[in-house]
Amino acid sequence: MSFHVPNKYRVTAGRLASDPSFGNNGAFELKLNTPGRPRLFAIASDGAGWEHVSVSTPFRCPTWEEMCWIKDQFWGPEDCVVQFHPPRSEYVNVHQFCLHLWRPTTGEIVTPPALLVG
Repeated sequence: MSFHVPNKYRVTAGRLASDPSFGNNGAFELKLNTPGRPRLFAIASDGAGWEHVSVSTPFRCPTWEEMCWIKDQFWGPEDCVVQFHPPRSEYVNVHQFCLHLWRPTTGEIVTPPALLVG
């Protein structure tokens, strides 16, 4: 499955408004079906050779469970995406509680054997 945006969560009013004509680019406000979980805010893009989704909440970083759920909203369950930890000299921190998911548009992401991951 390829990169796709969940249009039902697309922000359609205000400063970050977009509509489906923007394709896989725009802002999205998502809510998990789990009591007590905050709304998640995502910004998606698919330019410069990368599919990208930034994910944030207002008061803490997203959890692993939330990032997995977001991943499945924008990619398929068998698609591999990554979170990068770049060299410290290349850190950019625009939002204290934001994490990012990435997938290159060309080539595959090399992953270690499943035995080493679990």
